[in-house]
Amino acid sequence: MNRNSAHVSDPLWLKVTFITFAVGFLTLLLVLPLYEIFTQAFAKGWSYYLESLSDPITYEAIKLTLIAAGVSVPLNLIFGVIAAYAVAKFDFWGKSFLVSLIDLPFAISPVISGLIYVLIFGLQGWLGGALQSAGIKIIFAIPGIILATVFVTFPFVARELIPLMEEQGKSEEEAALMLGASPLKMFFMVTLPNIRWGLIYGVILCNARAMGEFGAVSVVSGHIRGETNTMPLHVEILYNEYNFTAAFAVASLLAFLALATLLVKTAVELKAKLAQKMNAEA
Repeated sequence: MNRNSAHVSDPLWLKVTFITFAVGFLTLLLVLPLYEIFTQAFAKGWSYYLESLSDPITYEAIKLTLIAAGVSVPLNLIFGVIAAYAVAKFDFWGKSFLVSLIDLPFAISPVISGLIYVLIFGLQGWLGGALQSAGIKIIFAIPGIILATVFVTFPFVARELIPLMEEQGKSEEEAALMLGASPLKMFFMVTLPNIRWGLIYGVILCNARAMGEFGAVSVVSGHIRGETNTMPLHVEILYNEYNFTAAFAVASLLAFLALATLLVKTAVELKAKLAQKMNAEA
């Protein structure tokens, strides 16, 4: 590096312009909408806010959202770890195709993914008649909502772990196996500690997307009030009925969950950086 390059810095006007643009852009698209959500949510006071959230139909929407996230996140955690391990540690034919399939939910619209499930499991779909004969209901029921949520969220854990595992290589796992560790013990004693921060980060992102998913769930839910409406769908219905304060009250709960997720994500990132620094110093 040139000795004089250390004394070169960007012009002050360029720094101010870029920082002002970034802050202004985030304020316009993030801070102001959040401010409006919470302002409208409490427009009629705390009592109406709590009454809106304690409404039985709202309670069912919150419960269904938690159920969908509570099922899809553990499933995607298991899938993400297995898929990432297979991609990063093994060489096999079709690896690139597998990675492309993992990225598929990022490439297609959630509405299209919901429609795919309708065409497969719906009454007129490929498996609809057989499922109906067996008394199994997928579309316009909780199983369909869970399937749609799993589909749109399954890349998050795998996509966090694949580059991390590829960077770490497989020398430590091979050493553990050579020293007599079983594959299961090797995973829990070697692999899992090395990927724990990336795994936690992926789970956080997966959970955030699961709770906020709208498009795919909207297609498969049927919008049955009190039965198949998640929180985002319930917000839409309340808003369309001109019950704006109640709609913003439920939206504020989603916004609060998003902010809490952001805080946890930031804490995990700081903890991971601190752990890396300590390992480097050691």
